[in-house]
Amino acid sequence: MPADETPSPGTPTHAAYDAVIVGGGHNGLVAAAYLARAGQSVLVLERLGATGGAAVSTRPFDGVDARLSRYSYLVSLLPQKIVRELGLDFAVRKRTVSSYTPVVRGGRPTGLLVGGDGTRESFAALTGDGREYEAWQRFYGMTARVAERVFPTLTEPLPSRAGLRARVDDADAWRMLFEEPIGVAVEENFTDDLVRGVVLTDALIGTFADAHDPSLLQNRCFLYHVIGNSTGDWDVPVGGMGALTDALAGAARAAGAEIRVLHEATRIETDGTRAEVTVRSPGGERVIGARRVLVNASPQALAALLGEEPPSPAEGAQLKVNMLLTRLPRLRDHSVDPHRAFAGTFHIAEGYGQLAAAYREAAAGRPPAAPPSEIYCHSLTDPSILGPDLAARGYQTLTLFGLHTPARLFTADNEATRTALLGATLAELDAHLEEPITECLALDADGRPCIEAKTPLDLERDLRLPGGHIFHRDLSFPYATGETGRWGVETTHANVLLCGAGAVRGGGVSGVPGHNAAMAALDR
Repeated sequence: MPADETPSPGTPTHAAYDAVIVGGGHNGLVAAAYLARAGQSVLVLERLGATGGAAVSTRPFDGVDARLSRYSYLVSLLPQKIVRELGLDFAVRKRTVSSYTPVVRGGRPTGLLVGGDGTRESFAALTGDGREYEAWQRFYGMTARVAERVFPTLTEPLPSRAGLRARVDDADAWRMLFEEPIGVAVEENFTDDLVRGVVLTDALIGTFADAHDPSLLQNRCFLYHVIGNSTGDWDVPVGGMGALTDALAGAARAAGAEIRVLHEATRIETDGTRAEVTVRSPGGERVIGARRVLVNASPQALAALLGEEPPSPAEGAQLKVNMLLTRLPRLRDHSVDPHRAFAGTFHIAEGYGQLAAAYREAAAGRPPAAPPSEIYCHSLTDPSILGPDLAARGYQTLTLFGLHTPARLFTADNEATRTALLGATLAELDAHLEEPITECLALDADGRPCIEAKTPLDLERDLRLPGGHIFHRDLSFPYATGETGRWGVETTHANVLLCGAGAVRGGGVSGVPGHNAAMAALDR
């Protein structure tokens, strides 16, 4: 069933189940499919009218046949192991270009194009020689080796820190990624400000931190962005992100799991052996029994359900913008075709110095004067998300992800700050275009421009992401500590597991917490 259609809520058919899963996002659906395939009785409770959570495809613009990945938008961390074991009819498609970053040097518009033919030449044209390209090759050769060794561990019991270090088996890589702020490695390996900025962006997606933050929060974010499927590639989901969650819901149902939408869990009571879940639905309130409860929600939501003290507040830091264009805009840099420049990640205001300045301003409570962002044109890789008429007329989708816009900036006036930041962000993009991006926007059925922007506060309201944090809380290194269990999904209650993005090795569209919670529930 398409993710933007609303199924009948139905009612649970039993009074008790082996497993009740709270939340029908992609991780909850992964857990449901694994447990049902193992012969367990499974009930998934979803408070919204459809499953998918943040991994959905919708038609956000009235009367326009374009199905956008409205929230989450690219796939890297989903293991093929999960796709294969659950028999998912789901595919991703590689982008032809990794990234393009426009810049003005010496009064002349130019840019750095990475991926495909011409990468070496693009580095040389930007920096004047081949040294920066060679440094790039060495650095990402190192991350590729780390990815090959670390990624397979994500669906295994948590290794110890020493065990993971031994598996990495590279003292310099371990130091750069796990011990020193990533800014040290960036500055040691690269000299060009723009190149440094492009490298650093992987440490900042959904994470509000400075390159030299001593907490290494930025390192954890960087690590997850470079290890996906042992390559670090970020691919486009064919059919949009909803194609994944539709396939997962289908796999769970085919295995025997019950999925009930418009059913909100409001309380969990447990003695560690048996649990009771209070559920509110259009039919009223009832209590469902369970041997185990898997919570595909944030740690804050888990604490609220259990009536316990919540963890420290989380804070998201991104501006998410969806657009539909009648055509791609013309670039000031005539050396690259827009269809090539927008085929990968299009970086805006993400030089190393610009990122540092934006962080300082936002940390001081001021919106960045030059908001950094990156843009993705999924329809260049997967035209199927557009209706045939739109595709034939050359329409394109754009997804913009703005950095360093923490929730604190929006608390006084979400609407006004959203409008101002959107304007400033598009102005930074326009500085590299020969025509304003607004002149390329399509119109919906009522004549309104096809553009929507979501702040952290909007995401908290719409999806209950705590503070609008797309990872539910700060990411963790993928190894065991004194606070983690065997799989990184355990709680203080033996029969309650956390299978959402806030689990250890959570974050991103991966299904890893769902897989690991199912393995923990099956005592594997």
